[in-house]
Amino acid sequence: MAIDDPKTLVSTDWLAAHLKDPDLRILDGTWHMPHENRDARAEYEAAHIPGARYFDIDDVADGRSDLPHMAPPTEKFMSRLRAMGVGDGHQVVVYDMNGITTAPRVWWLFRLMGQENIAVLDGGFARWQAEGREIEDLPPMIRDRHMTVRRQNHLVKDVTQVSAASKLGDYEIIDARSAGRFAGTEDEPREGLRGGHIPGSKSVPFLDLLNEDKTMKDADTLRAIFEKAGVDLSKPAITTCGSGVTACVLSLAMERIGKTDWSVYDGSWTEWGAFPTLPVATGET
Repeated sequence: MAIDDPKTLVSTDWLAAHLKDPDLRILDGTWHMPHENRDARAEYEAAHIPGARYFDIDDVADGRSDLPHMAPPTEKFMSRLRAMGVGDGHQVVVYDMNGITTAPRVWWLFRLMGQENIAVLDGGFARWQAEGREIEDLPPMIRDRHMTVRRQNHLVKDVTQVSAASKLGDYEIIDARSAGRFAGTEDEPREGLRGGHIPGSKSVPFLDLLNEDKTMKDADTLRAIFEKAGVDLSKPAITTCGSGVTACVLSLAMERIGKTDWSVYDGSWTEWGAFPTLPVATGET
């Protein structure tokens, strides 16, 4: 169970206690891989936590990029959130249908835009529903609220910066994908990508950070998992994954253990694995 922190992670008990707060805003940040053939918006419309808005990471994204759901320009983020009725002074809680999988991506986007009053719901919608808590299928009532955005560029890295970090070893690059994808022994879900990992990176599959009920493990356990994987927590970190989504689970976990010098490689393996000129390592390390 979460040690409630409205800037990182809150429990279902916390959310239930604050559900009627006038300045609380709830977001459903569920996203599914294309090959899963699931419609996250339709699932949201069928059942969601009362008052929740749907946050589509493919829509609140940089439409100019060929890469999936890259972080949007600040103006687009502001306009999309205003249309959702989310702005300055709101406490935001984001959840997803799968426990803790895609909600941290929304948490990171808010942090990237300088908004810190956002937490991930520990255990997500599945836990909320399993506990028999209230759900609805009604659209929320939206009232505009201005949002002030101050982009925090230190929270994101591009391919050039990650390439330099890989060569210099001055950052810990931590990969959230499965051990098989990291090693290059398991096929990538996106066609045309090479198998393997960024040279010098460490493997910490995001599911290792979660309990069986998809809540996040406690801080001491999280720290031990990173250290067992060979991560030097005294170095700044760059998190990566398939397309910059579950990398944010690692970033959230690091924030939970008090490590704040992290950033997300937004393009992740979808970008790195597609470039034949970028080096690729295989095997477990």
